[in-house]
Amino acid sequence: MKKISIAALIIAIGAWTPFVPAAQAAATEASAEATAAAPVKLRWEIVRNEVAGQGGRTKARLSVTALRGQPLPAKGWSLYFNCMDGLVTGALPGNLVLEQVVGGSLFRVRPAAGFKGLPAGRSLNIDYYYPNLAIKMARAPVGPYFVFDAAPDVAYAIADFQQQLPTRAEQLKRPADKHALVTTQDVFHRNARADVLPASALPPIFPTPLELRTGAGRVQLARAPQVIAGPGLQNETAAARALFARYLPQQGDANRAPVPLRLRIAAVGGQSSPEAYELTINSDDGINITGNTAAGVARGLQSLHDLLPLPSQAAPIDLPELEVTDAPRFAYRGFQLDVARNFQPKAVVLKTLDLMAAYKLNKLHFHITDDEGWRLEIAGLPELTTIGAVRGHSTKEGVRLPPTYGSGPRADDPHGSGYYTRADYIEILRYAAARHIEVIPEIEMPGHARAAVKAMEARYHRMQAAGEQGAAKYLLNDFDDRSVYKSPQEYTDHVINPGLESSYVFIEQVVAQIAALHREAGVPLKTMHMGGDELPHGAWEQSPVSRALMQKEKLTSTADLWDYFYNRVDGILRKHGMFASGWEEMGARRSAQEGAQQLPNPRFTQRGFSLYVWNNTPGNEDFAYRLANAGYDIVLAPVTNMYLDMAANGNPEEPGVNWGAYVELDTVYDFKPLAMTSAGLTEAGRRHIRGIEATLFSETIRDASRLDYLMMPRLLAVAERAWAADPAWAQESDATRAAALHRAAWSGFVNVLGQRVLPRLDLERGDVAYRIAPPGMVVEGGKVLVNHVLPGLTLRYTTDGTLPTVQSKPVTGPITAKGVIQAAAFDRTGRAGLVARIVNR
Repeated sequence: MKKISIAALIIAIGAWTPFVPAAQAAATEASAEATAAAPVKLRWEIVRNEVAGQGGRTKARLSVTALRGQPLPAKGWSLYFNCMDGLVTGALPGNLVLEQVVGGSLFRVRPAAGFKGLPAGRSLNIDYYYPNLAIKMARAPVGPYFVFDAAPDVAYAIADFQQQLPTRAEQLKRPADKHALVTTQDVFHRNARADVLPASALPPIFPTPLELRTGAGRVQLARAPQVIAGPGLQNETAAARALFARYLPQQGDANRAPVPLRLRIAAVGGQSSPEAYELTINSDDGINITGNTAAGVARGLQSLHDLLPLPSQAAPIDLPELEVTDAPRFAYRGFQLDVARNFQPKAVVLKTLDLMAAYKLNKLHFHITDDEGWRLEIAGLPELTTIGAVRGHSTKEGVRLPPTYGSGPRADDPHGSGYYTRADYIEILRYAAARHIEVIPEIEMPGHARAAVKAMEARYHRMQAAGEQGAAKYLLNDFDDRSVYKSPQEYTDHVINPGLESSYVFIEQVVAQIAALHREAGVPLKTMHMGGDELPHGAWEQSPVSRALMQKEKLTSTADLWDYFYNRVDGILRKHGMFASGWEEMGARRSAQEGAQQLPNPRFTQRGFSLYVWNNTPGNEDFAYRLANAGYDIVLAPVTNMYLDMAANGNPEEPGVNWGAYVELDTVYDFKPLAMTSAGLTEAGRRHIRGIEATLFSETIRDASRLDYLMMPRLLAVAERAWAADPAWAQESDATRAAALHRAAWSGFVNVLGQRVLPRLDLERGDVAYRIAPPGMVVEGGKVLVNHVLPGLTLRYTTDGTLPTVQSKPVTGPITAKGVIQAAAFDRTGRAGLVARIVNR
């Protein structure tokens, strides 16, 4: 097939559709809801990485091919697409133009004067440059669609779109010692840092309990135990009965009384945590679980669950005699779920809560608003969801938000659009409360607020046009603001203005309505997360209303204006009986320049702010500890250890982003929350460390399986580090002894995951598509050795060039076959993980 090459320095995605008949020129706005498929196919690949020092740029190529043999006209069309982290825009060779449509990730390509069109049956190669290296596939263009000028509100989605993984040397070139590719040999040696343990040597309870003493005997259950519960344990009683119902019949041998299972709330000796519990199992007294509160009883029930055999094993059940005294290391053990950037339905949220409860996590940080979406119905502010919760193509202002993160042109895309009704949210709250998980909603401000800003702007214009009173009541932006700024996500119009009194009226309405939802659900709200991160430098500086407020209040800088804003926000929360939570910047003194070391803000140290510290990048490694020393309560969420949206490594096939780090399972496991005493963490500061949180932003999550992949099993390492006591290896100063202690602990952790925790998840749920890492492989002495990070998963291999399946040969020892050996690990449902390859010559 003949190709026309348009060598370009810069472009991002392109495709074409048949010419739109003139009759469609009068298409209505509603027609945009019924987008058609574009009759083209699109292929994307990296041409080469051009490395210079520790940076560089990437040349990439899009090939656009007609499917129906219709020409691309010389003018009158635009190609739209999303591309994370931005592109260089401007005129392109071949008489094309690349433009950023709005701030953010939406771009378009259109023909300029002199473009000749594309004859039918030919393909168009378009080369372009990223301004820096595109290492991960997250940087590839997504969500492409085509629009003709004659019908600007009719969009044609490009359904046949393939992204080619880079495989050639020039595609994979990286700076030295940075973004290194991980070989199958590297994986083998990394996996070899753990020993394979027999089932009898596995720790019996996960996460690791505080104290566990085993007895000599066994307690046999031939039928479900008799649950005897004290007051206040209705949920736990139901959970206990449901737990055994899947294993054992309620009725059994009439001559044998059921073993009692007693649940009660009483003081657990020596433990003050409300989640502390005691679990005893012995032949004389049956099973007893005592908790300081109902939450403690629930955690004890989960430990009892761990002791049960996998569902595939037959009854009766033999339980070991033991005594467990357990309590969490940290009161705060959290997971942040972002549903703003890509929406997740209620069922996914409930599933996430189930997983959190199973591993004794207790805080759901619910990221429900951001630039790209507002996901909760708020009484009195319908535009927040009719506009702020909807993404899709439109040429009209105030109709919906633009496509982002690949959501495409359709307003009914299930991840670009969507929100929780008030009833949905109440159901989520009650579901979480039954599992003793606190839901902490996050309302992003003053940055990361474009969805709210544009929704309230649309409300203003609608009411103004209708002559209604109160149009400006909830307005969030100053129309005369000439400030010049750009956020890390490329937005230039996404900031709440502190100079408008209407901004505080809006915040008051939102806070009051969310607090009311929590009261209605029976779980009063203790704190709200009020954002605070990444306000771009330059914001507010040229806003007349902000400047007027600064003059009135005698504020000398925008740093003072920041303090004024959060002083007002704190007052609103206090009025509703809450304390303020936010990202670390909420307790930082804003510096005059970008990238300067952050300093604790002395103004709010006595307000009870709880700060979530994510930035431990160079220059800010100890900022969490300096904030704690200053008096702020701290939740540790460092990007280098706890950001689960980060890819596991730099290999192209691993999904996720890499702007902060690469995060493997052991990266999370090896996190030492209180290891930096040498950096100046005081004893008083140590008491301000509330706990740790894993964070998962959803830019790359277009379906629930990707959420599962990025979350699990790394969330299990978060659970272990948050619940279990500070491990001996983290406290040992002698490097040799520390390494031996670490190997023993790590071996226990990965064997429990591979032999018990994940198999139970497969057999009891079967709906969690967690990451199954590729095996490690090396050739030694003419034989291929294969191992896996999680001993217990089944390994299978092929030698004939086909990919391994559940019918392939199992790995039972060294492989002597020659040629290309391909291997993969499989879970208990037969699902395969990533494939590893090696040549045995």
